[in-house]
Amino acid sequence: MSNIRILLVDDHSLFRSGIKSLLESQDDFDVVGEANDGLEGVKRAKQLMPDIVLLDLHMPGTSGLEALQMLTEDMPEIAVLMLTVSEDGQDLMQALQNGARGYLLKNIEIDFLVDSIRRAVDGESVMSLQMSSVLLEAVRKPIIEKKFKKENIHLTPRESEIIIMLAQGESNKSIARILGLAESTVKIHVQGILRKLKITSRVQAAVYAVEHGLIPNSK
Repeated sequence: MSNIRILLVDDHSLFRSGIKSLLESQDDFDVVGEANDGLEGVKRAKQLMPDIVLLDLHMPGTSGLEALQMLTEDMPEIAVLMLTVSEDGQDLMQALQNGARGYLLKNIEIDFLVDSIRRAVDGESVMSLQMSSVLLEAVRKPIIEKKFKKENIHLTPRESEIIIMLAQGESNKSIARILGLAESTVKIHVQGILRKLKITSRVQAAVYAVEHGLIPNSK
């Protein structure tokens, strides 16, 4: 079986050199080329036709996401692994939606990287372990927002006051003091808010308040 041909695309030359040395210590890996930005990476991929491209996300000029789009449209047979420092859920979702075979953080162990490259070339999807929860939240968030919009939820003025204070981290006791209410009354209002929104925690209520622009200067 022939060796796995790898193209490195990253704007940090020192990082490329380190990764290249580590990868070439594997008997079945050949680093066939390097590029320091997305556009050059696409050009080098067309010239070299590697089995896999390790692609940084945020680079000057043509970004990793733009390069990923070009690679998957023009050369879908080449596996692309994002190798980045970004733990942002939106970056993760865009990369996967644009055809990345996987999403790896640069702080992973070399053994995990080596295994991920082999699996990606075999057609598997791979991801850094700490990004699994980020992916779940990134998928879940628009579903929750769509549900709120569809159900046309309306909060009373008092409930709106209280959910804002929840988002600001206030306790039931402090909310009661600020609004001049009994703490038991505030508790009833909070329970009503959770019931209307069909959620189970104060944290989820706070997220709802922020995402729906209820907090001054939150949008």
